Amino acid sequence: MTAPDNDHEGRPSKSARKRAAHAAQDLGEALVRLREPELAALELPETLAEAIRAARSISSRAGGARQRQYIGKLMRGIDTAPIEAALAARHAQDAQETERFKRTEIWRERLIGEGEPALAELVRWYPQLDRQQWRARIAVAAAERARSGAVGPAARELFRALRALFATMP
Repeated sequence: MTAPDNDHEGRPSKSARKRAAHAAQDLGEALVRLREPELAALELPETLAEAIRAARSISSRAGGARQRQYIGKLMRGIDTAPIEAALAARHAQDAQETERFKRTEIWRERLIGEGEPALAELVRWYPQLDRQQWRARIAVAAAERARSGAVGPAARELFRALRALFATMP
């Protein structure tokens, strides 16, 4: 049995380096998908930011692949932890906004479909509501739904009112 080479100790294995390279390239691809203000907020090194902007304009599949590899190479030279944290925070915020949208949509459908029982539950959660005003909004949206069978201006107005209400409360 031979002794292992000592000049490779402390250095990551080829597989680990390859995983890191792929992770950096994946992170670079996520950066390419960001909008310009979000990208500027990350305060990336200028060469990396320019490479990302260039990648957005490349329409060739092969050219885009080479550019993404170049971005991955640039990413390996910087500390990616702050970038990963910023992207994770953005993802969490997007998930929270999606959940808020779905909750608002569910309440709108409940109010239009159930009417007074759903309004009573909403008033239980938000006692400061003007019950008469909300009853009128719901009636108009329900009549609109019965008439056309689709979401119209009254239902959208009800959605906006719910969204504003939920934004004031935790």
